Amino acid sequence: MGLVDQETEDVLGVVGPRLRALRRDRGFTLADVATRTGVSESTLSRLESGQRRATLELLLPLSRTYDIPLDDLVGAPRTGDPRIHLKPIGRFGMVFVPLSRRPGGTQAFKMIIPAREKPLEPTPQTHDGFEWLYVLNGRLRLVLGERDLTLSPGEAAEFDTSLPHWLGTADGGAVELLILFGLQGIRAHVQANPSS
Repeated sequence: MGLVDQETEDVLGVVGPRLRALRRDRGFTLADVATRTGVSESTLSRLESGQRRATLELLLPLSRTYDIPLDDLVGAPRTGDPRIHLKPIGRFGMVFVPLSRRPGGTQAFKMIIPAREKPLEPTPQTHDGFEWLYVLNGRLRLVLGERDLTLSPGEAAEFDTSLPHWLGTADGGAVELLILFGLQGIRAHVQANPSS
């Protein structure tokens, strides 16, 4: 077996465990995934256990169901790209992708709140700092003190994080947003064009 063939085998060898971990992380059963993808439970089970080889026809609906890019789903090696690929961080059931590396000052993150069959109950938290967020995709539920807001794509919010706050999906769908987080007193301001 050549080097390229072995590399392909190595990538395909970890697809099953990755699919099982994604399914469990999302709280889905095999029956849930079968309903969402149209792929039978037995095929999904064999795919997760490594008894069935991953094909594009099987992976595309799984990629849509888990709402992650196909390359990330299979853990495909990066090729020909000299840029630094930032490592996602899983925390509180969400994914944070750091977009800035500078210590101190304002930090930028892309945040992904995964789809859930049942949206979580809010558990507001407080911490030092100031946060600005912009919804890219999905509908965000923002609980801020006594206010319960729903933000759609293109909407932004800015708040002092010493106020109890919580972020989640408003309707069970996945949500993607950009977050700027700064130390107390550092605020992000968006300048609006008065003629628009």
